[in-house]
Amino acid sequence: MAAQSKVAFVTGANKGLGFETAKGLGELGIAVVMGSRDEAKGRVAADALRSAGIKSVESVRFDVTRPEDHREIARYLQERFGKLDILINNAGVHIEKADFGNPNGFNTTSKTTPEELHQTFETNFFAVVALTQTLLPLLGKAPAGRVVNLSSVLGSLSLHSDPSSPIYDKKSFAYDASKTALNAFTVHLAQELRGTRIKVNSAHPGWVKTDMGGEAAPMELSEGGKTSVQLATLPDDGPTGGYFHLGQPLPW
Repeated sequence: MAAQSKVAFVTGANKGLGFETAKGLGELGIAVVMGSRDEAKGRVAADALRSAGIKSVESVRFDVTRPEDHREIARYLQERFGKLDILINNAGVHIEKADFGNPNGFNTTSKTTPEELHQTFETNFFAVVALTQTLLPLLGKAPAGRVVNLSSVLGSLSLHSDPSSPIYDKKSFAYDASKTALNAFTVHLAQELRGTRIKVNSAHPGWVKTDMGGEAAPMELSEGGKTSVQLATLPDDGPTGGYFHLGQPLPW
């Protein structure tokens, strides 16, 4: 399938990791639809990509927590393209107060409120599941559908329970648990879709200098979209149901 005929939808695409992912896909000649809660900021982001030489890019107002927006984007993609090749579930939130740059670590578990848990899971898990389910029929119309769920190494139970791991003393409970749940969705959906042309994988972008990651992060923003782009463009014999960072598998 020619790259020029592929269509990708990226949520939370007007800045940060979403913007870098949209840019990386656009540079490959893939038509990119950028979802943004703020319509004006989305237009600015799309204009920036066009100025960078990416020809096929557009922005739509999209809030991942609104079911009506799920239905509207499905209608739009069907009428505009008739299919969807790539879904990047990038939009996410981190609500708890956690100092990611603290060398002594942090643990928010005993202080995390029910409201923080509900708000975090609504965006990072429940909305992702609902949107993916809504768009699966369009992904099924593509010659090679790809779903990329933006997870985090902080969703790894194996690493969180290992005292020798680099994240052992970095525990932001609501955020971490939402990404663990998202990883479970990846595994379950990939198994259900085995034998189809759709691949589903979780991506850890790395600790990146974003609004969430902060200036202490070792990776530049320009590197942040690379894992998502890799998983979005996997060949037919590529993996599904996996958890990766820059091509390397992570422990669940």
